[in-house]
Amino acid sequence: MDAATRDLIWHNLWPMLQATVTKTLPLTAISFAIGLVLALFVALARMSPVWPVSAAARFYISIIRGTPLLVQLFIVFYALPQFGIVIDPFPAAVIAFSLNVGGYAAEVVRAAILSVATGQWEAAQALGMSYPMMLRLVILPQAARIAVPPLSNTLISLVKDTSLASTILVTELLRVAQLAAAPTFDFFALYGVAALYYWVICLILGFGQTRLETRLARHVAR
Repeated sequence: MDAATRDLIWHNLWPMLQATVTKTLPLTAISFAIGLVLALFVALARMSPVWPVSAAARFYISIIRGTPLLVQLFIVFYALPQFGIVIDPFPAAVIAFSLNVGGYAAEVVRAAILSVATGQWEAAQALGMSYPMMLRLVILPQAARIAVPPLSNTLISLVKDTSLASTILVTELLRVAQLAAAPTFDFFALYGVAALYYWVICLILGFGQTRLETRLARHVAR
């Protein structure tokens, strides 16, 4: 590595870290939080005995899982303005990522809920709990432990998928690396730094996943 490349990396470490902290991480956190809430509602709708509700949930999941995330981003940011709906880059990315997480995580949440022992449902009903109370106090705490590993994978994938937001002009980590490398065409060095940042974030999330699994283990019925 020559001196020019070292200087290029050194001078862009901080801007790339800033982009990570101010754009990549907030984009990930906001999209994942909204997506999880959406996933819960979609999962419950998918389990509904009311056919139109269940069918609508299945259709939504099919659309999200059957189309590329990049296309979803382009529809929200580039296609909707044709109908008079103009959304700034960051909110557009949040909308697209949240809808994507909601579609994928809904099946994870549904499977986790269905995996809770039937006896737990029956015991809650015997205690006279309403359906919302049953979910909040009995079913979801147990389902959460089961759902943590696949949902953690979804979160880690989302961290990496935020790099696609650069295609709709969000100045996240990869976008900053692209702009910094463009004048010198030294893309390998700065893309390598960007990859390192993504890797570190994923390592931290993996550690958090392990801690969360341990914490939730006490909610699993023995």
